[in-house]
Amino acid sequence: MTLPIDPTQIDPDDIGEEQATLEMGHEEAIEHVREVFTDAGFGVPVEFSPSEMLNEKVDAGRDPYYVLGACNPAVADRALDATDNKLGALMPCNVVVWEEAPGTQRVYHVSIMRLARLAGMAPDDDEMAGIIADTGEMVDEAFENL
Repeated sequence: MTLPIDPTQIDPDDIGEEQATLEMGHEEAIEHVREVFTDAGFGVPVEFSPSEMLNEKVDAGRDPYYVLGACNPAVADRALDATDNKLGALMPCNVVVWEEAPGTQRVYHVSIMRLARLAGMAPDDDEMAGIIADTGEMVDEAFENL
């Protein structure tokens, strides 16, 4: 299969990529990220640890890795309407926290709204641009406060 775009040519801004490094323990980082994203207007209805599951199920030996599924219901509702419900396949907006070294955690996020538009799941119109802008401001606020 040939991809319709060259992933190496995508600017991180095109996918709303955000990263931060936190100098703290893994559990403390998870709590901090949850609190900061909640303060920025997101709820966190879904959380899980892929590393715990993989280490238990297939003895993967993975370092701590945690996913927080963040969501703002009002924006999610608008996005579902704007994409004829297709965006639900990418929900929630995940923020991941992984341990790079003891006491050093990486926080990573990409915009599902931007990804949906790039993948053709969302229209490239003013309504979607507004949704992307709204979620982008919330994510920017969260990352500024990490």
